[in-house]
Amino acid sequence: MLYRKFGNTGMEVSAIGMGTWNIGNQWGVVDEETAVATVRAGVDSGINLFDCAESYGVPNGLSEERLGKALVGTRDRVHLVTKIGRWGRRTGQMVPMTTVDMVRLCTHACMFRLKTDWIDVMLCHEGKIEDPSVYLEGFEQLKEQGYIRAYGISTDRLDVLQRFNANNTCSVVEVEYSLLNRNPESEFLPYCQKHGIAVLVRGPLGKGLLSGKYAPGTVFTDSVRGEWFADDKKKAKLERKLAKVERLKSAVQPGEEMVTAAIRYVTSHPVQPVAIPGAKTPAQAITNAQAGDALLSEAERQELVSLTKKDKTAAIA
Repeated sequence: MLYRKFGNTGMEVSAIGMGTWNIGNQWGVVDEETAVATVRAGVDSGINLFDCAESYGVPNGLSEERLGKALVGTRDRVHLVTKIGRWGRRTGQMVPMTTVDMVRLCTHACMFRLKTDWIDVMLCHEGKIEDPSVYLEGFEQLKEQGYIRAYGISTDRLDVLQRFNANNTCSVVEVEYSLLNRNPESEFLPYCQKHGIAVLVRGPLGKGLLSGKYAPGTVFTDSVRGEWFADDKKKAKLERKLAKVERLKSAVQPGEEMVTAAIRYVTSHPVQPVAIPGAKTPAQAITNAQAGDALLSEAERQELVSLTKKDKTAAIA
């Protein structure tokens, strides 16, 4: 596993982290024994950063609870990232984050579920927030008190990130980025590089599409990817992504080879992101971690891009 400096946080983290949304039953039922074994397989494979959120899981908070159980005895060897700001959104009882006390309360609740006395990185989970002042004040207080080491935001919008970083206080940002979504490359990632902001990449496998296991016409029934069938526009977007994956298959073998190529495309970007693919089994965790053993050259990255285009049929040497 390769390790890298995590922005200006002072932490050294694995190039591959683990997203733990998947172990909370929203991506299909995962029993607790398998969830715990999946996390521990990640630790044994060299992963030392785990990402979660208060809202992940059925019921809310289940992913944090399972992650906390899995990391008992190893807390001093790993870095925990979690997010607040969406508790109850999915279930219709949204907790309003309108005061500093609510920021503090939700952070302490995260620590309870994660069985820890501190959180390495706390993120605002409101990706379209207009005024982040309540989070900024709350996070700063929690940092001064030693409950969090660093803080930031999960967002795909540059304007939101800029507002959160108005006083150069944003240490970490989490953004969706993959071979199927290269939008952050134009402005978002260069801004992070310029300001020394550590980058966490969610969705490096396009929510599983870049495993190559799914063909055009696939119907997803889990509560997360089931939303892709909400209307004709979303269905068409999914089919375009699956068509890109089909073109990748002309040169990259579906399964472990494609997973490795897709993750390395992300981790090899000059901003040195940390990819946080999810996993539902120990085998998936091990495969994801193995992608952290090496990087791609820029030429190899661009060849992967070319393979997703309609007019390109070149193969990777």
